[in-house]
Amino acid sequence: MSGSIGGACESKFAAVKEEFERNFAERGEVGASVCLSVNGETQVDLWGGMANPETGDAWREDTISIVFSCSKAATALCAHILIDRGELNPEALVADYWPKFAKNGKEKTTVRMMLNHESALPTLRDPVRPGGFEDWDYMIQRLEDEEAFWEPGTRNGYHMINFGWTVGELVRRVSGKSLGTFFREEVADKTGARFWLGLPETEDVHIAPIIPYAPKPGDVPTEFAIKLVTEPESIQHKSFMNNGGWDFNNRKSQAAEIGGGGGL
Repeated sequence: MSGSIGGACESKFAAVKEEFERNFAERGEVGASVCLSVNGETQVDLWGGMANPETGDAWREDTISIVFSCSKAATALCAHILIDRGELNPEALVADYWPKFAKNGKEKTTVRMMLNHESALPTLRDPVRPGGFEDWDYMIQRLEDEEAFWEPGTRNGYHMINFGWTVGELVRRVSGKSLGTFFREEVADKTGARFWLGLPETEDVHIAPIIPYAPKPGDVPTEFAIKLVTEPESIQHKSFMNNGGWDFNNRKSQAAEIGGGGGL
């Protein structure tokens, strides 16, 4: 086990602490944290291991890391705040807010379809230029020009990273603020949440770099993984690999407002 376990845990959740400790002792965990609150009261708040094995830096109480697709919840929350205020209509056409989106089979896409992963833009067909994920305007133009992968609203398909730009651009156009600014002002600042969709360069935080998962001998690949590896023209492959060389551990990338997978 790397490092020690810090924090506190209420006795009724002792099993959570036991499993957390087992992650390090038996399952090869490097560094992690877990926090659980019930009715606004913190019941579990644990951290342990190494934040950065290369430097020997321990995981601390205030350590953060990128949370990948959990970022979508923060992005969706921004849209739902605008819906609740009556400023964004879930039944309206996206074109009512974002006129240039309405082409190449996307003309009838609604706001609800954007939120439901039904807007038919799970990925991009042509290669994303190097660093493209860090350029909001570039990604928006790419989405405007992309042809729908199916008739919007007729089926669901996970929008792995694009969700952050499709929904985020609606937030930007309706509120007049960037996605990250809206989240900070309307959610984080009001709740005290230490979470960002686009980490300011001036923010002094303790970041644990992500260690990508490496398949082990004996792992049974999923259907998704098989298509990702064997079918380069598949949606699975392009969703995962067509990312312009996205380096999620790069500070510039962490500062970009990648609402589909870059929150931390």
